[in-house]
Amino acid sequence: MQIVNLENRNPELIQQLTTIWQRSVEETHSFLSSSEIQTIKQSVPQAIKAVDDLIGMKNNQGVLVAFMGIANHRLEMLFVDSGNRGNGIGKRLLTYGIDNYGINKLTVNKQNPQAIGFYNHMGFKPYKQTELDEEGNPYPLIYMKLN
Repeated sequence: MQIVNLENRNPELIQQLTTIWQRSVEETHSFLSSSEIQTIKQSVPQAIKAVDDLIGMKNNQGVLVAFMGIANHRLEMLFVDSGNRGNGIGKRLLTYGIDNYGINKLTVNKQNPQAIGFYNHMGFKPYKQTELDEEGNPYPLIYMKLN
């Protein structure tokens, strides 16, 4: 496994990352319907393009299997392809982001207990909750910071 900086955000890379996003969300975001996932997916390429720093994880065959986006010491996104979850990839990426980009805050869906547990395990603690997401949709959020 290799951590790589994804600087050239060409259409092929954006498509690869959007596919990883979709496969990850379909496995971990059971509170979303298929149509909700498809609707949200429309904004994913722009979010990937807009984030300050984009870091990926390639497997031993050189295939991207996970990515995270970082802005202003904040984890904006972290997605591991469904076939690669549970192998420590998320932990390696987040640790790399903490060590190299000073990640100290993140936001997680309240309806995603696996992610909340993961971030708690990594040292993040809740400091604020909302009943709506940043777009005003009915997906409660938990804001967490590194202790």
